Amino acid sequence: MSTALPPTVDDPTLVLLTVEEAARRLRIGRTTCYRLIRTGELESIPVGGLRRIPADAPAAYVARRRAEQRAA
Repeated sequence: MSTALPPTVDDPTLVLLTVEEAARRLRIGRTTCYRLIRTGELESIPVGGLRRIPADAPAAYVARRRAEQRAA
């Protein structure tokens, strides 16, 4: 059995990610990802009835967290 992720997970051409894809990129759980979205720490946009995360938002979140850690 292969443990390879679906090809879309690391597809650099994606503009929007699902919550699950963003969570995988951040190596966090889905529930934690939804909490970050709810608190505004991770940018997301509604698309119809779906929630999508801009592909650059996970990296922006990490950059902000790193800057906060350096400032502390």
